[in-house]
Amino acid sequence: MSLKEQITYDLKEALRAQDQTRLSTLRLLRAAIKNAEIEARQPLTEDEIAAIVNREIKRREESIAAYQEAERADLVAKERAELDVLRTYQPAQLSEEEILALARQVIAEVGAVSPKDLGKVMKTIMPQVRGRADGRVVNTLVRELLSGQRE
Repeated sequence: MSLKEQITYDLKEALRAQDQTRLSTLRLLRAAIKNAEIEARQPLTEDEIAAIVNREIKRREESIAAYQEAERADLVAKERAELDVLRTYQPAQLSEEEILALARQVIAEVGAVSPKDLGKVMKTIMPQVRGRADGRVVNTLVRELLSGQRE
C-alpha cells in the first residue's frame, strides 16, 4: 500500500472512530498532498509525498516552539498531538551513529579535509538521507567531523 493510500485509509478509520485530532490532521495532510499534485499537474511520487509529510512535521515543530515561547500550553498540546499523528507516516529516522558512519564514508569519497569542503559533502550526503534525517543535524555532524571536533 502506498503512503497516499495509507493516509486515505487511516483518514476513513479516524472518521469511523470519531478521532477528531487524527481526522483533522489527516485532512490537512491530504489537502497539502492534493495541492502539490495540482501544482505539479501529475501524481506525486512516494518521495515527494514523504517530503510533504516532513514539511508538515517541521511546521508543527516550529509552531510548538512559537507557542511555548508565548506560553500557550493549550496550543502546544494540540500541535504535539498533530505531530504524533504525522510522525507515524515519517520513514524511520537514522540514528546519530548511522549519520556519522555515512558522513565518514562520504567525506572519504569526496576527499574532504577541511570545513571548506562542507558544501561538497552536504551535496553528496543529503540525497542519501533525505526524509530520514534532519538536514540541520546532518550539517552539524559533518561540520564537527570536518573540523576535527569529532572522530
